Amino acid sequence: MKCLTFFLMLPESVKSNSKLPPVCYEIITLRSKKKKKMAADIFPTKKSSSTTTVQQYQQQNLNNNNTIHNCNWQGLYSTIRERNSVMFNNELMADVHFVVGQPGRTQRLPGHRYVLAVGSSVFHAMFYGELAENEDEIRIPDVEPAAFLAMLKYIYCDEIDLSADTVLATLYAAKKYIVPHLARSCVNFLETSLSAKNACVLLSQSCLFEEPELTQRCWEVIDAQAELALRSEGFCDIDSQTLESILQRETLNAKEIVVFEAALSWAEAECQRQEITSSTDNKRKVLGKAMYLIRVPAMALDDFANSAAQSGVLTLNETNDIFLWYTAAKKPELQFVSQPRKGLAPQRCHRFQSCAYRSNQWRYRGRCDSIQFAVDKRVFIAGFGLYGSSCGSAEYSAKIELKRQGVLLGQNLSKYFSDGSSNTFPVWFEYPVQIEPDTFYTASVVLDGNELSYFGQEGMTEVQCGKVTFQFQCSSDSTNGTGVQGGQIPELIFYA
Repeated sequence: MKCLTFFLMLPESVKSNSKLPPVCYEIITLRSKKKKKMAADIFPTKKSSSTTTVQQYQQQNLNNNNTIHNCNWQGLYSTIRERNSVMFNNELMADVHFVVGQPGRTQRLPGHRYVLAVGSSVFHAMFYGELAENEDEIRIPDVEPAAFLAMLKYIYCDEIDLSADTVLATLYAAKKYIVPHLARSCVNFLETSLSAKNACVLLSQSCLFEEPELTQRCWEVIDAQAELALRSEGFCDIDSQTLESILQRETLNAKEIVVFEAALSWAEAECQRQEITSSTDNKRKVLGKAMYLIRVPAMALDDFANSAAQSGVLTLNETNDIFLWYTAAKKPELQFVSQPRKGLAPQRCHRFQSCAYRSNQWRYRGRCDSIQFAVDKRVFIAGFGLYGSSCGSAEYSAKIELKRQGVLLGQNLSKYFSDGSSNTFPVWFEYPVQIEPDTFYTASVVLDGNELSYFGQEGMTEVQCGKVTFQFQCSSDSTNGTGVQGGQIPELIFYA
């Protein structure tokens, strides 16, 4: 992995003619890999509408098709913003050019010093500062052309046009040239697109760009959906420092065998990046001290015996000592942490004020109990709390589902044992499901078991649970009587 440091400085031609030390406007460190993953592989693509004449000009200008046919084009637009927009990526009156991108993939873009200086303090210092840039052509090899164009569009047109392909590179450009509102919009885009699939990659980038809010959001997703995040393709693309910060995380909700297997996958990818064979010795070598952040003794004995002990990355002495740690009364000292991770403590939103049962039974027989809910903050639904038998102990089979606008987000089929009390009994999804704020989701369950069971009463349409507010409404999927006022699914189990 290369670590490139970019200094926003005056060109060599100016520095060589001056006895003053170079002026550094900003320093940004960017980690890069030989094989660069496109952001479109990480984020869903978002499209923007373009309907006005000004936007048509902008589209022409993006393709450098910027000929203005009307000699009185200024009279066509009533505002300075519209007239400025016509000049975006336009050769007309351009007094500077940028050669943007890495050698062999450059694009020559026109600019107007005054407009750029108004939009960025870095451009102002570059063109109008004490050591102003006098070159007609400025080379910018560390910014992608599409990202530079996105930044210029914001400066010229006061429009933010982000896409999955360019958002990270645009954030880099906005940080480099100190365009804070564009940078904030990039971060908002990333937070909206955040999921377990891209959380580890974004964690690395958020630390690089010094965005603590985005970093915190990433940790929330990684903690709650740890196994999905660790098994994601993006996990193998993170740098070693980010790897260590994840492996030592106390609140990861993951089995230790999943952490171990993820670390081995990362090590194999790192061997490829370093162009060495992915042998067990080399995997152990690239993992380095991160190996001891994996809590191998906290694995289930079967997981250790059938996977970790046979992986080859542990030394013979380490394997022997860990087996002794599992079985011997006098346990050997280990370099590995032996205590299991604490994980996240699940919270429960209970929507009924009381419960009861009827002598004429609460019948199931394959029918669906369902309720809709929305939250005001991002949470992760881990499962449901369900009522059980009201006439002695009984076993139930439960098929639980979570949908958004008819699209299935999570489901599981499992059994739970009811002891005959009015308590609720947890039924879990395989992985916690990410829930976005201000959108209604549908929670459903189909039960098979003793039909004489408890049911909820005095249901609430709004429940405050910690810092999260839940709202409930009836679901059209419910065919067994469950609604806001009463029925099944008394609890939503979640992480926040």
